[in-house]
Amino acid sequence: MNLKKIPYELSICKLNSVTDFTLDFDFCFFAKTDDEISLVCKTEDVPFDVITRDDGWSGFYFDETLDFSLIGILSKISVVLAENNIGIFAVSTFNTDYILVKSENFDRAVSVLQSNGYTFVND
Repeated sequence: MNLKKIPYELSICKLNSVTDFTLDFDFCFFAKTDDEISLVCKTEDVPFDVITRDDGWSGFYFDETLDFSLIGILSKISVVLAENNIGIFAVSTFNTDYILVKSENFDRAVSVLQSNGYTFVND
């Protein structure tokens, strides 16, 4: 499966309310549950008044639409990274999965995945 690198640094944030942010960002993931409101976005787009934030994330995604009948796609990639002591933060859209790793582990993650048969199409 082909992977594509996300070309900017990301941050993971916890927000006070849905009014603290806009969907006008180029790239963002927004999640609201009964316990919290989370946002993943470009570091340069982090809203001013977040509760907390964790900067320094880089990522990649599957460069294809993943059918819902496919099983184990995210599991396989997370096991490969976990076996190499690389933690992940995963988010999904309707079409594909996004995997974030801390930026200091990104080059190693790419190397590990390439040695396990994954191809990065924007290399």
